[in-house]
Amino acid sequence: MRGLYPILFVALACSSCGRYFHTPLEPTAQQEEGMTLNDDGSITFTRDRLSINLKPMTDNELNRLNAASTDPSLNPYTFGEWTAPGDEHTPPRFTIFRLTVNNYQYPKIQVDPLSATVITKNKRYYEALSYSDLYNYYRTFWIGRTGQGREAFQARTDALKRTLYNDALIFSGNEELGFLVFPTLHDDVSDIRVQIKDIALRFDYANAPIETLDLHFSFHRDILQGKTPETAQPRN
Repeated sequence: MRGLYPILFVALACSSCGRYFHTPLEPTAQQEEGMTLNDDGSITFTRDRLSINLKPMTDNELNRLNAASTDPSLNPYTFGEWTAPGDEHTPPRFTIFRLTVNNYQYPKIQVDPLSATVITKNKRYYEALSYSDLYNYYRTFWIGRTGQGREAFQARTDALKRTLYNDALIFSGNEELGFLVFPTLHDDVSDIRVQIKDIALRFDYANAPIETLDLHFSFHRDILQGKTPETAQPRN
């Protein structure tokens, strides 16, 4: 049995060699007209006094937003501090963007978060997850109708209600912000385009949109094999 220990050590040491890790999403240099790249890694579309900002969120940023919680695992957007046994890396739970809309241009506008999609350079496609989707996802973790399982479920769904972007009308002089949630990107994805379609800018007498806007935000991440973003060499 003694000869087995070196084999196990090598196996554990190389357990991450075939795994893929990724740097955080960053804006690409090439964007559509009206887009501005910001120091915080976000992209802002501006038309006169309307601005629409999209920022990819890292797990660290999302965990800091949940820092007041006594249990980091209740963060509905990440795995908190959880790691698999024998592993030091926490995998992403979802792909999250913060959407911020400032309307000082139109009487009212409306952005439907479920109109958002992610299309990748290698032809993958992801749809935004709704509150109902996330509710049902976390419902599977609820064991029984009382006790800790119920409390965790309630804490997560309450946080989702507060922080998901909603489709409320944004009247002149107001701001709306919240998160767009997508499934975790596949390991082979490096370049993505986030599309937000049919943003309603003007309405008719029946409150039906008569002028809409489609936006596209482009991002990139590096694919790292066998190295976490923390241990990889920085790009030149």
